[in-house]
Amino acid sequence: MLDGLRQFIADIVSPDAQADRTFDEGDYRLAATALLVHVVSLDGEPTEVEKRKLHGLIESRFKLDPGTADRLIASATRVEGEAVDLYHFTSVIMRSVNEECRLRIVEMMWELVYADGQVSEFEDNVVWRAADLLAVSSRDRLDLKHRVAEQQAALPKGPWGTADAAI
Repeated sequence: MLDGLRQFIADIVSPDAQADRTFDEGDYRLAATALLVHVVSLDGEPTEVEKRKLHGLIESRFKLDPGTADRLIASATRVEGEAVDLYHFTSVIMRSVNEECRLRIVEMMWELVYADGQVSEFEDNVVWRAADLLAVSSRDRLDLKHRVAEQQAALPKGPWGTADAAI
């Protein structure tokens, strides 16, 4: 009964309580999305192109409907803002998924880095650190970077000079 009361109070106090129940701290999707939110926020406020790209990646890669993707991104934004390092997120991912999935997460990070058409030193460094913590080799990380860059270069350009037409 006490647990039920605590949950009821938490539901009233926290408007994100429903999202918290859907994506708990041990869910690799929350950890991966928090890494993606971190990447997209490195160079300031994410652009509309970056936000659309993030949302599209979350929907397609995790096979979520738009509302669930919104809740996951909101939860990830909150936990990413509270995080002191990348290790918490990468350790959840390491415990939860195989190498192929970890490679896809690093690829998603590169897709977000290239979403605005520019790669900053900070973005490159964060992907390198996260890939290292995810046990993704330097070779695989660089192969993914080059593959995403080539795909980005081949996309039609949008009104701001980025390949936002394909998002």
